[in-house]
Amino acid sequence: MADKKENTAILEARSPGERMLRRQRNLLVLGLVASMLLFSWLKIQTDKVSRTRVPGSSIIYLPSGKYLKHMTFGYSSLVADMIYLWAIQYYGTYEIADRFKYLQHIFSIIAELDPKYVDPYEVGALIAIYDAHDPELAFKILDMGLEKNPDMWIFPFQAGHIAQMNLKDFERAREYYRKAMEIPGAPPIVKRLYANAAYRTMNYQEAWEMWKEVYETSQEDWVKEIAYNHLYRVKSTVDVEALGEAVKKYRERFGRWPADLGQLVRAGLIREVPKDLDGKDYVYDAKTGEVKPARVWWKR
Repeated sequence: MADKKENTAILEARSPGERMLRRQRNLLVLGLVASMLLFSWLKIQTDKVSRTRVPGSSIIYLPSGKYLKHMTFGYSSLVADMIYLWAIQYYGTYEIADRFKYLQHIFSIIAELDPKYVDPYEVGALIAIYDAHDPELAFKILDMGLEKNPDMWIFPFQAGHIAQMNLKDFERAREYYRKAMEIPGAPPIVKRLYANAAYRTMNYQEAWEMWKEVYETSQEDWVKEIAYNHLYRVKSTVDVEALGEAVKKYRERFGRWPADLGQLVRAGLIREVPKDLDGKDYVYDAKTGEVKPARVWWKR
């Protein structure tokens, strides 16, 4: 009889904790079921819309990520993954002509649900640039990725790549590479791309300083060689432009091309005739007034 009372007391002592644990499990199951029901409803609603009759209209049934997140019961990352997988399938359906109309909306939903989910930003930008042919939209998606993940250099790096390779917009590329370069953990190539973009935008001093830093800090010979060749390019570009201007002024003053570059010094147009980074003279054609480097900058 005493043992029975003791067992009853133990069970009663444990029951509050067990009830709490049971309640938590029930809430967890309820949340999972609710999430599944939510997306079942979303699928039913989207399937009601004929994709061939009204292309792209199914996307409007998804609310903004800010509000949708409250409906996921803590499963926002799972929901983001589901929408992402759906989006890949949707944007791969080429029969839907206007499927890109809501591209920014759908990927912003994913970003709101799971801001640290990197893949959707990258894939969304790729879809925007190569399928939708909308580079500005690609920039918006990557900018959104950087805003929500300021420690991720990959987003400005990819934006810089798009600006450089797809648009040939080296000014924008330079700005994006600068942002990437300033984020800890960015690979060394970012500095080289930044230096190249600076050169292409005629920021020669900036390009010189960056290539000089790359040359002085790199431990790899092949990188040093690349940096040296670019330093040669920067210096020869600056020198050739200055010599070319002096040659034109000489012709305006004397009515003829100078016989050699030394005449520019004697005429007081330049202080001295510069040499290239290898210590060699620039090539001058007295018949045409053309000045050019002694070698092609990328050949050694």
